[in-house]
Amino acid sequence: MNAAVIQAFDAPPSYATFEAPTPRDGEILVNVSAAGLHRIVRSLASGTHYGSTGELPFIPGVDGVGRLEDGSRVFFAASRSPYGSFAEQSVANPAFCLPLPDALDDATAAGLANPAMSSWAALKIRAKLQADENVLVLGATGVSGKLAVQIAKRLGAKRVIAVGRNPQALEESRQLGADAIISLNQERDALISAFRSEWAIAGVDVVLDYLWGEPAERLLEAISQKGLQHAASRIRYLQIGSSAGNTINLPAATLRSSGLELLGSGFGSVSIPDLLKSVGEFFNEAAKRPLQVAIQTVPLRDIEAVWNKPEQEARLVFQMR
Repeated sequence: MNAAVIQAFDAPPSYATFEAPTPRDGEILVNVSAAGLHRIVRSLASGTHYGSTGELPFIPGVDGVGRLEDGSRVFFAASRSPYGSFAEQSVANPAFCLPLPDALDDATAAGLANPAMSSWAALKIRAKLQADENVLVLGATGVSGKLAVQIAKRLGAKRVIAVGRNPQALEESRQLGADAIISLNQERDALISAFRSEWAIAGVDVVLDYLWGEPAERLLEAISQKGLQHAASRIRYLQIGSSAGNTINLPAATLRSSGLELLGSGFGSVSIPDLLKSVGEFFNEAAKRPLQVAIQTVPLRDIEAVWNKPEQEARLVFQMR
């Protein structure tokens, strides 16, 4: 079969032939139609993600859309190395397959699943967002961040603050539901002041952080309070992505002086069944009221040419044929 194949962690995948999978007990064969190039896919392909096994060669891709041998159309999570979803065929655990609403086409479902799941699972499962709570999205200008703004509103957030660097995308976030925006293109003191001003207006109950690194340090510095005569409100800080850095400097006083609760949200901190439940829920929501997400489709044979291009306004989705 034709597939994208990772032969080395420091090189893009090549379009090549690969032995087709034979389902084992408890697996089903999926004829793949589309699969999204998510951040986790790139990280696993480079061997830098905590889920990497270090084994080569393998087919990248963690999820996709395809048809089962009975013709039913499903979203699936790839279940066994070396068979990822960037191939004409893959294998999956039947429990990790979800029927797709007719209103969602293959490419949209493949591109939407992972980035939307990141905020849906974080808000519903990890943060347990309550109606009328306020949410700040750190990194709101990428595909995942834009979806996070929309999803926070749909799940009942009273006020959503969008934070990012891209001025145009930041302004567009207002149309997606953001009540306020903060630009990261500010000097340190001005940025901290902007964060504190938002806290003073209505407070922040939940932070969705797609950036980590220096932006997270500035935000956490804004959360930290001085003096002994204050009552700290609870803040659930959800660490989802690390596009701005893998580590931060976190003073002990920040935790002691605030109501900060640091939580991770992703594979491992949320179970696969719960992640799939989240996928099913937002697929149904998107079928009823479409979420705004930009999808760019690319033939799988072109994977080597586009692999290292930075994601701009659209999520890349590879079509197998």
